[in-house]
Amino acid sequence: MYPIVKKRVLNETVTLMEVEAPLVARKAMPGQFIIFRIDEEGERVPLTIAGYDREKGTVTIIFQKVGYTTEKLDTLNEGDSLLDFVGPLGEPTKTEGIHRCAVIGGGLGVAIAYPQAKALHDAGAEVDLIVGFRNEHLIILKDELQAACTNLIIMTDDGSNGNKGFVTQALQQQLDAGRGYDTVIAIGPLPMMKAVCEMTREPKIRTIVSMNPIMIDGTGMCGGCRLTVGGETKFACVDGPDFDGHLVDFDEAMARGRMFRPEEAKAREKHLCRLTGEAR
Repeated sequence: MYPIVKKRVLNETVTLMEVEAPLVARKAMPGQFIIFRIDEEGERVPLTIAGYDREKGTVTIIFQKVGYTTEKLDTLNEGDSLLDFVGPLGEPTKTEGIHRCAVIGGGLGVAIAYPQAKALHDAGAEVDLIVGFRNEHLIILKDELQAACTNLIIMTDDGSNGNKGFVTQALQQQLDAGRGYDTVIAIGPLPMMKAVCEMTREPKIRTIVSMNPIMIDGTGMCGGCRLTVGGETKFACVDGPDFDGHLVDFDEAMARGRMFRPEEAKAREKHLCRLTGEAR
């Protein structure tokens, strides 16, 4: 069992949890992920490692309540435990040779962008961290983000924080201003990552994307997380999750990501309590 030692509500849909998992914390690196299971009847769900403390033996995860399992996870509190917490899985983010970069995070991708930006910043790189939210009430980890970069740019769709626009617009402004990035890292919704890659393709800026397709076992055996990268089949769980964004077939990835939406909706409806309207 893996005890929850800290729970922090970041906004109305996003929650941070710190889980006691000393063996995972000992080996965890930025860019890697875990797969958790709440109980014997639960599904296996991957989440990126948002942070770790080797001395305390804890691993931090950040999740959005988007389905039955994450809604159930959010009902747990400090002192409760998870049945399974497997990791670290995937390849860590490579920070060697990066001197000036832009790290782009959209939505919950901000939680993944944070540890990558921090690792680069700690390694001495100049980091522009560009993050986007729908409105100012959904902004998370502002203090942590500020400490993990050289320059923090927060965009909101509605401009409620005084900075209206999308992360792609902010990136374009930086490129137009002559920011000589040697690397751009994009993490978030597939359309956003695809747009970033198109912006950096012509200037030939190395661009890394973090792919999060449907996963089952997380060890490369099931093939559920397959992607086409440079015309070859790759598995996000063992070959990634980081890939060269200019080689990823985003159209295929987006089509595969929509395949199971009807089943996901049915699963959520199946577990919806008719009396309270709450998932259980």
